[in-house]
Amino acid sequence: MVDIDRITGAAKDLGGKVQGAVGDLTGSKSDSVEGRFREASGQAENLYGQAKDTVRHAAGQASSYADDAADYAEDAYERGGHYLRRGTREVSHQVAEYPLASLLVAGLVGFGLGLLVSASRD
Repeated sequence: MVDIDRITGAAKDLGGKVQGAVGDLTGSKSDSVEGRFREASGQAENLYGQAKDTVRHAAGQASSYADDAADYAEDAYERGGHYLRRGTREVSHQVAEYPLASLLVAGLVGFGLGLLVSASRD
């Protein structure tokens, strides 16, 4: 959507050009100067409207990117939960199927952690 300042600025710019040209043709310094002033004012208002449009467009894109990031984060969270539940089921299944081997692995992991902890205290 085009900002209203751009439209009114372009109209003032055009009106100022016409008034300045008429003032130049008729030799009226006041019309010429006033026309140039209206032209500059219109250009400034048009630039202001363009800046507002640019900010509005950038804010819209940032909002879109934030929404996409939130969607990706939610999807990653859901996938992580799914993989955690799946891994828990697999470990439970392996422990139930091979209890002695699971106990041995748990003991070795505990022993290794104990070595790491005691080595860091020395």
